[in-house]
Amino acid sequence: MEMVAPWVRVLMMLAMAFLILFPASVDCMVRHYKFNVVMKNTSRLCSTKPIVTVNGKFPGPTIVAREDDTVLIKVVNHVKYNVSIHWHGIRQLRTGWADGPAYITQCPIQPGQIYMYNFTLTGQRGTLWWHAHILWLRATVHGAIVILPKRGVPYPFPKPHKEAIVVLSEWWKSDVEAVINEAMKSGLAPNVSDAHTINGYPGLVSSCLSQDSIYVVPVTLFSLVVTNRTISSYIDYGFSIMFFFFFFLGGFTLPVEAGKTYMLRIINAALNEELFFKIAGHQLTVVEVDAVYTKPFKTDTVLIAPGQTTNVLLTANRGPAGKYLVAVSPFMDAPIAVDNVTATATLHYSGTLDHGPTILTNPPPQNATPVAANFADSLRSLNSKLYPAKVPLKIDRSLLFTIGLGVNPCSTCVNGSRVVAGINNVTFVMPTVSLLQAHFFNTSGVFTDDFPGNPPTQYNYTAALQPVTNFQTETGTKLYRLSYNSTVQLVLQDTTVIAAENHPVHLHGFNFFEVGRGLGNFNPKKDPKKFNLVDPVERNTISVPSGGWSAIRFRADNPGVWFMHCHLEVHTTWGLKMAFVVDNGKGPSESLLPPPTDLPIC
Repeated sequence: MEMVAPWVRVLMMLAMAFLILFPASVDCMVRHYKFNVVMKNTSRLCSTKPIVTVNGKFPGPTIVAREDDTVLIKVVNHVKYNVSIHWHGIRQLRTGWADGPAYITQCPIQPGQIYMYNFTLTGQRGTLWWHAHILWLRATVHGAIVILPKRGVPYPFPKPHKEAIVVLSEWWKSDVEAVINEAMKSGLAPNVSDAHTINGYPGLVSSCLSQDSIYVVPVTLFSLVVTNRTISSYIDYGFSIMFFFFFFLGGFTLPVEAGKTYMLRIINAALNEELFFKIAGHQLTVVEVDAVYTKPFKTDTVLIAPGQTTNVLLTANRGPAGKYLVAVSPFMDAPIAVDNVTATATLHYSGTLDHGPTILTNPPPQNATPVAANFADSLRSLNSKLYPAKVPLKIDRSLLFTIGLGVNPCSTCVNGSRVVAGINNVTFVMPTVSLLQAHFFNTSGVFTDDFPGNPPTQYNYTAALQPVTNFQTETGTKLYRLSYNSTVQLVLQDTTVIAAENHPVHLHGFNFFEVGRGLGNFNPKKDPKKFNLVDPVERNTISVPSGGWSAIRFRADNPGVWFMHCHLEVHTTWGLKMAFVVDNGKGPSESLLPPPTDLPIC
């Protein structure tokens, strides 16, 4: 009998011990990506300009992983701007150093520098996204994150035939940084975008009908070149996902086969506008928002705010052939200027002639509040045995944050004043060093932890006319401190100072449950009696209704410093932002990890 070498026996025993001690590890992977931040000349709306991109792509590359995988993304900054990347919706449990907002959890990556983002997708599956989190660079620096279920775990709905990523965004003919810099200099609102886009293309725009008829674009997931009528697939251990698209007549085209069901992973990457999404002649079944499964419901119109994601099932039941218009249009029910250009794409049934007629649809009116409200009211957590809704029932901290606009003096501005925004009358001042580092190393003088848990002055927040005394805000870098594992109820109250407006508020580091919403002022005695504490929708970004309020609940089980801000980029720039600092709990498993050695310096 042939003897086995001693070193082989040792390796075999080590392998067996590893499998016994760490059985789950064989189901997890480490995914490696490299993001080169580079300039790219890009043509849209009959003009060309250089834009900041990742790997020369707009939208950028798609991150694909499975639940509980570890992801390593090496970001190399080749442009003149400071850069940071936020992995929107990733919990970042104890890994706040990888969250990404500049001067909140890290100093930005300076030109010529490199940073490795390292995080694990613990207990998450679904569609999220990544984007730049400094200046207005996320206008073109963004892309999808697809988190597949664990291997062998099915979706809680019928498996779709194929899947497609649909990224909605905005496009300015001008340099976006110049747009916001001019606005900040003048103290006025910035110019609105010139078009909306679907996967980077506006479709047919009346002001520009000479776009190239067919575009050759890189498919970010596969590092392959995809041209018209080409489909590529990604097979991961038997789990087949098909991402496919081609561009015709300057727009995105989604090819389908009659009778098949498709899942669309929709992302609103727009800077400043909530959007309606609609496909002529087809119903959509919502099955997930912000990477959390929902009770399925049918709709012909999806409302999606900046920062949010929505997965829908589309059944191609209008065949055997035909072309159907896809329309993306703005929602705004306040007297605020928006880009009113509708982006278009085409749902193209297999076997249909390219130049055949397209069946059209009318987008909802811009101020279609009933459509928006009906969609929001229809969202419910799946709340199944496998995916329960763990709503905090006992509350340790009850907070009320007013959110809205204001006007502060500015001697160099056009009218001697500038438009600002704030939370509880505080316009947030960005620090010049990372808040998380200041917290971790106990550095004084960077921030205070006296952010008000309630409005300093109570008034009729949604009155038709506001006194001038309510217009001015105070400024400061104030944080609100929470104990580890404490439960929080936060009511976000819109105000009518200057104008009531929808505010998509994003909380980093956590998911939360929206237990209630309403119009007017929140009533702490009456409104909680109507809260949904059974199956409220779970999200990371919530759209607070214009002239109304939204109540959310979450558990502060993630130590670190966590940014909360309006995801309308103009409002964030004006100061509608704050941060929670969550103290460590007991022991290493409830404490923030030390910073990585390659953390950027300011």
